[in-house]
Amino acid sequence: MDSDDVVSLAEFAERCRAEQSDLTVHDPGGPHECLVRSGELLVQSDAVPVAVDRLRRWVDRVDGSAELKFVRIHLRPGEEPVRIAAESGLAVTPNHVHVGSPIMIGTARPLPRSAPPPPTPAEETWPVTAAVLDTGLDPHPWFAGRSWFAASGHSPEVLDADGRPGQDRQAGHGTFVTGVLLQHAPGVRVRHRRVLSSLGLSDDATVARGLRALRGTADIAVLTASCHTADDMCPPVLRHEVERLGAVVVAAAGNGATSRPVWPAALPEVVAVGADAPFSNHGPWVDAIAPGVDVTSSFVRLTPSGDAAPGTETREYGYARWSGTSFAAPRVAADIARLLHHGVPPDEAVRRVATLQPT
Repeated sequence: MDSDDVVSLAEFAERCRAEQSDLTVHDPGGPHECLVRSGELLVQSDAVPVAVDRLRRWVDRVDGSAELKFVRIHLRPGEEPVRIAAESGLAVTPNHVHVGSPIMIGTARPLPRSAPPPPTPAEETWPVTAAVLDTGLDPHPWFAGRSWFAASGHSPEVLDADGRPGQDRQAGHGTFVTGVLLQHAPGVRVRHRRVLSSLGLSDDATVARGLRALRGTADIAVLTASCHTADDMCPPVLRHEVERLGAVVVAAAGNGATSRPVWPAALPEVVAVGADAPFSNHGPWVDAIAPGVDVTSSFVRLTPSGDAAPGTETREYGYARWSGTSFAAPRVAADIARLLHHGVPPDEAVRRVATLQPT
C-alpha cells in the first residue's frame, strides 16, 4: 500500500471542517481515537431528566426527536463530549461521526477512475428487497427503468455541496454501491436512503434515523459508513435500531488496516465484510471477505455547467473503478439476496455466506 494514499483521521477531519465545522478528533493517533460532533451527546429519551440534571453545568440545550428514542444534548462551547460522557456515570454517548470515505486507498484520490461498461444487469424481479443506506441514488440507465426505482422515491446524488470546483469526494458512492449489488443480484428490489453526505460524513443520529425509517421494509440492509468509539463499544442508538430493523444487516468493515472494531459492523448480529486487500480492516469480528479492489460499477459524474443548486447539477452517467470495503459489502449482500430468492432462510443464508468466504 502506497503511503501517499494514506490519510489520517485528523487530516481527513481538517479537510472537512470548511463544510462541517463541528468535527472533533478525540485522542488523535492514539488507541482511543474517534471522530465526534463537537459538543453533542445522545441519551435515551426516558433518561433525559436525570442526565440534564446531573450534567446541568455543561448543558446548553436539549434537542428532542419524535423519530428516535434518543435525544441530542448540546453542550456549552468548548466542552468535550467524550470526556463528559465517560465521567458522567450515565448512559450517554457522544454523537460519533461516521466516515463513509475510506481512510486508506480510495480516499486520498479525489475521484474513482473511469472504466469501460461492464455487462448490464439482467432485467429480473425477485421477492427480495435490499435497502442501501448511502449518499443517494441517481437515475443511471441501470436503474431508471426498473419498477422499484420509481416506487422508492427519487433521492439523487448531491455532486457538489462544498462549492469548490469539481465533484465532492464521496459523490456517486450510493449509485456505485447499488450497481455492485445489482450486478450480482439482478432481480433484487432496492430501497435507498440517504444517510451519508457527498463529503463522506454521517453520524450516529443520522444513521439511526435512516435505519428506523426502513424498519420492516427490507430483507437486507447495506451500510457502508462506520465509526470508531473511544471505548470500542457500539453506540447504544445504533444497537437499538439494528436489533429492531427486521432485516439482515451487511456492513463494510472499513479500510484502516486495523483489527480495531468499527460500528455497527462489529455487532454480532451484523455481517461485517472486509475486502481481499491489505487496506481492509480485519479481526474476529469480520465475518466475510469479498473483492474490493478496482471494482467496476455504475457511476455519475458532474458535468461543468456553471452554478447549480446541490442535487440539480448537470450530470453524465457512466462507469468507474473504485476500491474499498464499501464495495465488498454489496457483493456479500447480493450473495445473501440470491440465497433468499431461492428460499433459504435468512439465518442459514448468513451462515452459508460467512462459511464460504475466507475470514
